[in-house]
Amino acid sequence: MKNKIAFISEHASPLASLGGTDSGGQNVYVAELAKQLAQKGYDIDIFTRREDAETEQIIRLCKDVRVILVDAGPAEIIPKEDIFPYMPQFRAQMESFIEQEGIQYQLIHANFWMSGLVAMELKQRMEIPFVITFHALGYIRKIFQKENDRFPDERVDIEKEIIKHADAIIAECPQDKEDLIKLYGAEESKVPIIACGFNPADFYPIHKQTARALLNIGDDEKVILQLGRIVPRKGIDNVIKALSKLNLAQKAYKLIVVGGEKEEKQGYQEIDRLKDLVSNLQLEKYVNFVGRKQRDLLKYYYSAADVFVTTPWYEPFGITPLEAMSCGTPVIGANVGGIKYSVLDGKTGFLVPPSDPYALANKIRVLFDQPELAKKMGDFAQKYVRKFKWCHIADQVNHLYKNVLHEKLVENPLGPLKAAFIEAAATFENSAKAIAKDIFNAGAIMSNAILSGRKILVCGNGGSAAESQHFTAELVGRFEVSYRRGLPALSLNADTSILTAWANDFGYDDVFARQVDAYGQRGDVLFCLSTSGQSDNILKAINMAEQKGLITICLLGKDGGMAAKHSQHNIIVPSQSTQRIQELHLHIVHQLCTIIEQGVVAEEDLEKPVKPLNLPFARMRVNDQLTYLNSSQKYKGYGS
Repeated sequence: MKNKIAFISEHASPLASLGGTDSGGQNVYVAELAKQLAQKGYDIDIFTRREDAETEQIIRLCKDVRVILVDAGPAEIIPKEDIFPYMPQFRAQMESFIEQEGIQYQLIHANFWMSGLVAMELKQRMEIPFVITFHALGYIRKIFQKENDRFPDERVDIEKEIIKHADAIIAECPQDKEDLIKLYGAEESKVPIIACGFNPADFYPIHKQTARALLNIGDDEKVILQLGRIVPRKGIDNVIKALSKLNLAQKAYKLIVVGGEKEEKQGYQEIDRLKDLVSNLQLEKYVNFVGRKQRDLLKYYYSAADVFVTTPWYEPFGITPLEAMSCGTPVIGANVGGIKYSVLDGKTGFLVPPSDPYALANKIRVLFDQPELAKKMGDFAQKYVRKFKWCHIADQVNHLYKNVLHEKLVENPLGPLKAAFIEAAATFENSAKAIAKDIFNAGAIMSNAILSGRKILVCGNGGSAAESQHFTAELVGRFEVSYRRGLPALSLNADTSILTAWANDFGYDDVFARQVDAYGQRGDVLFCLSTSGQSDNILKAINMAEQKGLITICLLGKDGGMAAKHSQHNIIVPSQSTQRIQELHLHIVHQLCTIIEQGVVAEEDLEKPVKPLNLPFARMRVNDQLTYLNSSQKYKGYGS
């Protein structure tokens, strides 16, 4: 059984392009961590606020990772400082989605304080434990931003409440942990240090000359790279001021700034302030603002640079230094937060005080005056940074999840059992609303086929194989009407000689198709059971049935898979849980037995007593059933 985890990242979507005011490290963190955890056996849904009205609600990021868009406030991009009033709606919509889908999340991983607020409330309402990565703390922001901080005044108080109720708080570096304990009163035992990471498949060294040729950068230029979100706290003005302290006539210096908002953004922005600073310092020919770039191009910028510089006045961690080091580029960073944790002073680059352009200029000068030292630092950085690969970070998060879940199980051993019942009940309720007509239709089609002298062929894999035999046993034997004749049904899973011989000699993918070819006749029904709808042998059986003129019906789950696209009629259980789907499949098989049995008996022997059922076709003749079905446009033509 896969553990299902809900990520919440209200403003930082893993689908967003990076480099804007509110899109950066957190977006990367959420996307990369989710992908890595999925490879370790988790099913993950990432809940983020809808920013446009056209996109589908559910988007598949990769195998076992979905992005769920939550309606909270206007369906447009708004600054994260303005999102807080919409969080009650976010929580209500998320809770509604969980209930409607019948999902049982074992754990919530909140990202940022507003997501933490939602997670805290869901824990209180639905008893789901949660961990949180804050990514930034309101208390620290207040110290530096003062009256320029636009977040609501209650942020710090809410963060303190979140910390009280969280089952674990991930600190991204030692400074982050110290702040959580000293400023917020967090219990030290609840605050593991788990850093951010980088993906070596995305960031690796490119030959400098090749990278520069691609980016149209001269070989003789001394390139300083600044890359990331363009906001005041990133200290990009400090880098520009440091550039003015260098002897620009001596070397061909070039500062490349990657990042920035879209052109249509209105109002005076940080990038405008930086461009004014460049103009005032008469540095236009030395500074190039290249705007936001696709992520697959960033390794070329890192590799083309002689040095990567990042001097924010506050940084909980900072992913860009890792990316630069993985490309073999030395880093000069501010001696703050996560940067002083990830950058080794004097080995992978240098650490300097924030907001000190003279100190920064001195270290830049050292690297350009001593190219051998710069290369040595870059080479060492590339080796050192390997411990920050996302796969290693995911191992640590996985360990944390297991500890939290184990502790919750010890505290409340009946909790998972109760939650499973609640989830099952929700799945049954949702199915009653969503697929009752589909079940009705399938049963009528099969009863009509039997009354027309045809038969039903049934197949499935694993648990569905057992259901296949169960279904046919009820039809050939009896279900609720004891005196009726045996109904012609054949389980393609029942003959082990055929299954093993054909699988051994030719391959298991064709075992059902071969039997459909042998037994199937025009007008028969092929009934396939599959939780995923992706099994090759099911798909081949459907294809063979269509060639021979059989009617195909599939009992499925999740999104129906490829089987739903090829089968003529489908019953798709509205759930992502294999266990819940299998439970519903058994119930639906019993419902189909009732429909088929009553339909056949009502047609063949109207004078004999029939157990009354709340089904409109129970005492209808076959033609009346078809008339009833065809009265709905949605089902017009079914059963013909």
